[in-house]
Amino acid sequence: MEHGSYALTADRLSAVFGALADPTRRAIVARLAEGDASVGELAAPFRVSQPAISRHLKVLERAGLISRHRRATARLSHLEAEPLREATEWLACYREHWDERFDRLDVLLASLQQPGSGGAGPTGADPGAQGGTGHGNDTDHG
Repeated sequence: MEHGSYALTADRLSAVFGALADPTRRAIVARLAEGDASVGELAAPFRVSQPAISRHLKVLERAGLISRHRRATARLSHLEAEPLREATEWLACYREHWDERFDRLDVLLASLQQPGSGGAGPTGADPGAQGGTGHGNDTDHG
């Protein structure tokens, strides 16, 4: 994602993740992935009142995760894909980052488990050896 749109996206992501933090709302989203539903249909599997489900729906609607429309006398909720796609893209960036980190860790662990490695790091350098000026206080911040 571009940095220029970060503030708007961050606010929307906060709303989406906040809405999805509740297990009842996640279950409602999962149900709406199957198709539009009325408040009564959404309330059926839960031990909560229809007004409580309506409050959950308002949170989901404010986050942009659902829209609501009338069909005849029923007011139906509809799952909106765009906010979920944005959240998935945001998470994917971090997944790539952590996949790379875990790959590097795997390489390091494999090198440490080789017989005769003697505790040497991936470069073969002795981690206890002094470098630089020989005073032992040189640090590598990179």
